[in-house]
Amino acid sequence: MSFVCRQGCALVLVLATLGTMASEAGEEPLFDGKTLDGWEGNLAVWRIEDGAIAGGSMEGNPQNEFLTHKKRYRNFRLCFEYRIVGESGFVNGGVQFHSEREAGHGCEMIGFQADLGPDRSGNLYDESRRRKALVQADKTLIAGIEKVGGWNRYEIRSQGPRVRLTLNDRLVVDYIETDPAIPLEGLIGLQIHGNCKAVASYRNITIEVFPDNEPRAGE
Repeated sequence: MSFVCRQGCALVLVLATLGTMASEAGEEPLFDGKTLDGWEGNLAVWRIEDGAIAGGSMEGNPQNEFLTHKKRYRNFRLCFEYRIVGESGFVNGGVQFHSEREAGHGCEMIGFQADLGPDRSGNLYDESRRRKALVQADKTLIAGIEKVGGWNRYEIRSQGPRVRLTLNDRLVVDYIETDPAIPLEGLIGLQIHGNCKAVASYRNITIEVFPDNEPRAGE
């Protein structure tokens, strides 16, 4: 019986390991931890610090700045860690998705943003378009799970018109876009907001791409 048990336990361990490997195999890094290869933006603002992409300055940020990835994505699960520290002004950052650079205004982007910063972490914001929070995360929940000034884990899951945001393993937004004119594909971008003295940092950025033809949310 002990031999059978050992065989069974070994089989379970092998299957679990294969499952983990398959999950990890579906993810690809968007940031190598050393360079800004694959990214585009103002290199006077964006740089590498301690294995993370850092944007902004404690001396002041006069305007919004975005660092965008060169590839375009539609259905995906984007995971990353962020940290934002600031002294004054609108201390804010975020990660754009399904977005575009605004024509004639290279410093701005248009599209969805997973917001981060005091009183805004966990919100789903519509940057330079509807210009409002489409969903405001529960502030009490965010206060209980966010590590202010420390590293936090964010996940953006986009499947058809459905967007889910998870902060430190807690679901904070579950939104379905009902306007058929809103694009559901585009660029990913990192933001540091203007009018503040702050630095936003991002690391461990990975993406798992889902098939474009998979069923839409709710179907």
